[in-house]
Amino acid sequence: MGSYFAIVTCRNSENEIENAIVSLLKQTIAPKYVIVVDDGSTDSTYRILEGLKSSNNRLYVITNPDLGYDIGRVVKNWNSAISLARNLNLENTDYHMISTDDTHYEESYSEKIMHKMDSDDKIAISSGNYDNYSYSTPHGAGRFVRNSFFEEFLHLYPEKMGYESVILQMSLYHGFRNLVNNNARFSHTRQLGANHHFYEFGASMRTLGYHPLFVLGRFVQCFATGLPMGRIGAVQMLYHYLSYKPKQVGYDSMYDPEIRKAIRTRQKTRIMELLRLRNTNA
Repeated sequence: MGSYFAIVTCRNSENEIENAIVSLLKQTIAPKYVIVVDDGSTDSTYRILEGLKSSNNRLYVITNPDLGYDIGRVVKNWNSAISLARNLNLENTDYHMISTDDTHYEESYSEKIMHKMDSDDKIAISSGNYDNYSYSTPHGAGRFVRNSFFEEFLHLYPEKMGYESVILQMSLYHGFRNLVNNNARFSHTRQLGANHHFYEFGASMRTLGYHPLFVLGRFVQCFATGLPMGRIGAVQMLYHYLSYKPKQVGYDSMYDPEIRKAIRTRQKTRIMELLRLRNTNA
């Protein structure tokens, strides 16, 4: 069976962080180590993490200064954790896992995910599921990323809006595939989108060059079903896609034209396939 390390980001998580870390450490196949990035907590999170670290030599903690809440720092924190593992020459693993301070996993979660990935080296990214609905792309929390793919094509996460989506698109672009394993289960203690109001859901579709018809289709699906973000979330997503004005550089800038073109071409092909299927069944 493969090996992995886990990354957990948190801020003001005194009521959740210990349970989240324990959920990882109690896995039937535990991570080789867990790196927690505390993004400037002002509550008791620091004290809790120091207590956990003192009793577990597999736990590493990065403590950032308090710069206020900013969801854009999440990807910087992921990269900080990856850089720490490299700088400390921590054990190389087959995968890394992205987790959060509000995620709990069934004890065999990692075992189920890695069993599938070990058996097919073309699976670059995989996650489990948190409800009974079918999803085509892996979720953010609970996501396993194959390190050989990551090191060859990314090395670090792009510190731009849409960082969770672009890695999925790049895996497809380079001939890999992504998998949602419905047999591996996890849960959240916070509602999806509670802090960011789906601003980045819509805006990142612009930075990534999503095809307008693909965006419209996603909106209709989310609004009709209420999943996974609710109808208000679907409206917010569409609004931010339409109103977003990308910047020239930095976190809010567009991705490279080649990446945007590849994403839009793939989406256009998918739209045409669905239209042909609909006409065939009509």
